[in-house]
Formats: sequence, structure tokens, C-alpha cells
Amino acid sequence: MKQASNKKAVYVDAFKQSFVKLKPNIQIKNPVMFIVYIGAIFTTVLWFLSLGGIKDAASSYIFAIALILWFTTLFANFAEAIAEGRGRAQAETLRKSRRDVKAKKLKSKDNPSDYTEVLSKDLKKGDIVYVAAGEQIPMDGEVIEGVASVDESAITGESAPVIRESGGDRSAVTGGTTVVSDWLVIRVTSEAGNTFLDKMIAMVEGASRKKTPNEIALQILLVTLTIIFLIVSACLLPYSKFVSVLAGSGSAVSLTNVVALLICLAPTTIGALLSAIGIAGMSRLNQANVLAMSGRAIEAAGDVDVLLLDKTGTITLGNRQASEFLPVGGVSTEELADAAQLSSIADETAEGRSIVILAKEQFGIRGRDLRKLGAKFIEFSAKTRMSGIDVNGSEIRKGAAEAVKSYVLSKGGRYPDECEQIVQQVANAGGTPLVVARDDKVLGVVHLKDIVKNGVKEKFEDLRKIGIKTIMITGDNPMTAAAIAAEAGVDDFMAEATPETKLELIRKYQAEGHLVAMTGDGTNDAPALAQADVAVAMNSGTQAAKEAGNMVDLDSSPTKLIEVVKIGKQLLMTRGSLTTFSIANDVAKYFAIIPVLFAGIFPQLGALNIMHLTSPVSAILSAIIYNALIIVALIPLALKGVKYREVPAGKLLKRNLLVYGLGGLVAPFVAIKIIDMILTLFGLV
Repeated sequence: MKQASNKKAVYVDAFKQSFVKLKPNIQIKNPVMFIVYIGAIFTTVLWFLSLGGIKDAASSYIFAIALILWFTTLFANFAEAIAEGRGRAQAETLRKSRRDVKAKKLKSKDNPSDYTEVLSKDLKKGDIVYVAAGEQIPMDGEVIEGVASVDESAITGESAPVIRESGGDRSAVTGGTTVVSDWLVIRVTSEAGNTFLDKMIAMVEGASRKKTPNEIALQILLVTLTIIFLIVSACLLPYSKFVSVLAGSGSAVSLTNVVALLICLAPTTIGALLSAIGIAGMSRLNQANVLAMSGRAIEAAGDVDVLLLDKTGTITLGNRQASEFLPVGGVSTEELADAAQLSSIADETAEGRSIVILAKEQFGIRGRDLRKLGAKFIEFSAKTRMSGIDVNGSEIRKGAAEAVKSYVLSKGGRYPDECEQIVQQVANAGGTPLVVARDDKVLGVVHLKDIVKNGVKEKFEDLRKIGIKTIMITGDNPMTAAAIAAEAGVDDFMAEATPETKLELIRKYQAEGHLVAMTGDGTNDAPALAQADVAVAMNSGTQAAKEAGNMVDLDSSPTKLIEVVKIGKQLLMTRGSLTTFSIANDVAKYFAIIPVLFAGIFPQLGALNIMHLTSPVSAILSAIIYNALIIVALIPLALKGVKYREVPAGKLLKRNLLVYGLGGLVAPFVAIKIIDMILTLFGLV
């Protein structure tokens, strides 16, 4: 019910804006529709003159032409206003999440109790604030101390809280979000009016939308065509006078008909919808929770032919999972599984939980009451690179091969060659070996596998169909990277990647004429993001990454890059399809109108009147009514976009020419004939 009410409000607002946009300073921004606007004013003046006795044509006919031209202008305004209205509705939702709150501004980051309360709007870049559980983060910033769960649903729509912490790639926080647990010390990185939310609202509303290079180029083409038709139409009046005298039959074309003919032949359909297509494309991106810093980035996404994708979190789940227990030295698989599970019961990491689950699934080993056993848990540390448990007088440890090897040797035990070989095999297969030992004896290896996401291989196949090359970027060694790349089905991979090698790879492809897209979240990704044509930075990432990118993904989902490319391509497909339809329309209207208009002077042209239109008056009226109505009919397609298809550009072009080109040729003939029959039936011509 609420959604229906919101939709109604958008339409009502768009209706009002259609009249507001009739101001000359607004109309002149769209040169093609400005011609229609001038034509409406000119024919209105002609109508008033006809009422005073200065007749160019029948007063009722001039009035009808003027009225239809005004409606044509209003319909074009309506298309743009609906697209903008949707953006304003989105912006209003975001604006509700932005409010001035009291912030605890610290005098020193080392003393959270020493603060002064100020309003968030008064905070300056570089100020340090303390935010406790239940409080709203007052301004965009970077966490410099603390770890906390943050509710970002006001921005992303996702209800699940996310972790934000100092250091690393999850340090950025957004004003308007709420700390759910613990506390954070934040350094403010933007001021009131220039926050991430402010920028997002401006982009969603379309206030910051600038015409893209492709859009400008297309508009230049449309203006050029309009000027050509303007010159042709201007020549018709003297030409028709000359030939009518020379032929001794017929009469000159009236000024009203010249204006009507110009409007019918000019590319008004795409001219009216061009702005709406661009705004709607940006709106679709915003609905996907991606903020584009420029329209150029969306267009570039549509032209991208090389995608650089991080392995972890994009191609793989990011959380390694236990897939196999590999015992050594005569130890049974169940004994290894039991020890591995014991050492992982208190391990809350995804890897630890997966070991517990695998042991339970394979051998039915369930958790035990370790309090009765007096167990002592050994947490993982970066220094020891191991974790484990002390229970029943035994020390069980699991960890990196080298770390466990040193531990066993220090206990006087032996590290078997068999274990060394299994560790190497697991690594070569793209997995992570986790060695398990009890006291001075190695029990075996747990094979941790970086699981490739379901459906990723199919997605890459779809991208391949439309000519996009996928390259996996990973810090893994070449053998591990090759194994995962083969399983995921990417076209190529870069192993042991560094910021320098990423940047070098992007420049290499760009030098070869490719458009490159990539995603990143860390400061070390910033140079590559700044170089890429389409750079999607994670909202959870560092400030450096967000500033380097030309898009920000609010959901911080690395796979969003694929969706961004689809939205960009859909925008270009929609614009291309409707441009094809519009130009084909003009060609059809030309053959529908000109023969009837000049049949009085050249009777032979009557043979080209294949639709058998009643008269020149009905032909002009039918064509100009169709010209106005087709704009309204195509508004839903302009806003929704044509259906995205994973096909090569050549196939797509052929399909568009067939569907929209042929459709654009046929539709006017059918529609104009129907309108002509209706006008004749009701005696309106």
C-alpha cells in the first residue's frame, strides 16, 4: 500500500514538474526538444493571428497542431521528471537517515572520558570523536582505535551489523550509521555538506549528473540531424510556391504544415527520452547499492572488456573450509579427526568451525563437556601461528606446517617426510595445509580448501559470451592460483600480486586499447583503482580506496563488479535501441507524409500513398499525434531499460536492427493509418 502511495506521489510530482520545465532556460538544455518548444510557441502565435483574420490555414487546424506540439513538449518533460522523481524519492529516504546528532569530540584519543559535546554539523576534518554502543556515528571517518559492530542498514538496507576496526581494510565508517556493540574512536574525514551521504543524495537526485561523452556525442548527432531537417523544411515553403506556379496546380505548403513536418522528421523520440535513459541508468545503479561518482563511470562499465577480480570474497567464499583429513605414520583418519576437532572446539573462526563440522559428518564425533575434563584452550597467535588445547595430560596443536614442525622438534619428536609430502600436495592443489600434532607426534594434515562460489563459473562463461576477459588477482603462489583459476573458469590469473604488479597489468591492457574494471578495498589497491577505467571501491574499505575509485559499493560485495558491468551495458543497449527506433521512425514518417503533402502539385506522388491517407490535413495530424504518443509509450522502456542479454556485440547489433530498426519502420505506418481512420470516422478532418 505504501509502495503504491509512493509511486502515485512520484507521478503527481512528475506531472507538476512537466509544467515547471516549460521555462525557456530549462528547455534550451535539450536542443532537439527546444525546436518542438519553439514550434509550439510559433503555431500558437499563428492561431491567434488566424483568429484576427490573418490565416495561414484553418484556425481549428492550427489550434490542433499547436495543442499537440505543447503535449509533445510536456510528454518529454514528463519522461525526464519521472526519472528525476524516482531519484528524489530515493534521496528523501536517505535524507531521513541524516540528522544532526551530538558528538563526543575528544581532546586526546588516549582519553575517551575527556570530551566536549558538539553537534555533528560543527565537526571539522581531522577531529577525533568517541562513539559508544547505541550511538550514531556523527560524520564520515576512519576508525583509529577499537573494534565494534556497526548497523549500516540506513545506508545499505542490510539489517546484519558489520565489523569495523582500526587498521586493515575495514576501517572506514559512514555518518548516519549506528554502533551496535563496543566502542570506536574515529578520525573525521569529511565535513558537513561534503559527507558520503551528501554526495549520494546529490547523485541520486541527479543534481550532480553531468552528461557523459557518449551522451554528448549522440546529442550532437541529433542536433545535426535536426538542423538538416530544419534547413530542408525551411526550403519547402519557397520551393512549394515555385513548383505550384510552374506546375499550374496545387498550392504552397503552409507555415503550420512546415512546422509540423519539421517536428515529425526531427529525432524527437530519442531527444525526448535521452535524459530519462541516463537518469534511469544511474537510478538502477543506486538501487543496486552502488554510488557512481560520475555518469562517465557507468558508460565505461558498459564498454568494459577486461575485468580484474580479487580471488578472496569474489571468486571464492573467502573462508577456507576443511575438506579432508589426511593422517600420517599409521594414525587412523578417525583419530586425526578427533584430535583436530578437540583443538577446534573453542575456535570461532570459519576454518575452526568447518573442522568441527567435518569430523561430526564423517565420524559422528560430537562436542564434549570439556569443563569436566579440565581442558585449557590455547588461542591462535601470530607469533606461534598455532592454536590448540591441553586436555587429559596431552597437548594438541594445529597450525601452519613450519610452526607445528618446530613445536614437535622442540618436544623431541620427529617430523615425518610423509607429512612434508602431503603438505606439498595440498598446497599444489590450491589448498591450505593445517598440520595437527599431539605432544611430540604428528597425527596428520587437515586440507583447508578455499571454496569457489556456486554459480561463479557460469557467470564467467556469460561474460565470455559478451567478449569480456576475466582475470583473477591473488597473493597466492602460482600453483595454488592456477588450481583455483582452473576450477573457477577465469580466462587468466595473476599470482603473488602486489600493488605495483596490479597497476602495471592495468596499464598494459589499457595501452592495448582495452577498458579495464577492477574492485578493491585497501590502501594498497588505491593506485590500481585510480588507474582503472571502472574502479569499484568497497564502502567498508579505507578512505584512500574510496577516494581513488569512481564507484563505491555500499554492500561491500566484491562480486558487485559483475552487476555494475551489466547495468552499464544495459544503459548503452537501451540508448542504442531507442536511437535506432527513433531514426527508423523518422524515415517511416517521411514516406508517410511527403507523398500526401505534395500530391496536389505532383499527382504522380499519389502512387506512394500506400496507406491511402484521407488528406494532407489528416496525414499531418495523424503523424504529429503519433509523434507525441510514441514518447509516452516508450517511457516505461526508457526507465526500465531493455532486457540485458549475454550475447556478443555483433549479434546484439543485428537483433537491435531487426527488432527496433524494423519495428521503428513498421510502427509509424500502422499507427498513423489507425489514427487517420479514427480522425476520418469522427469527422475531425
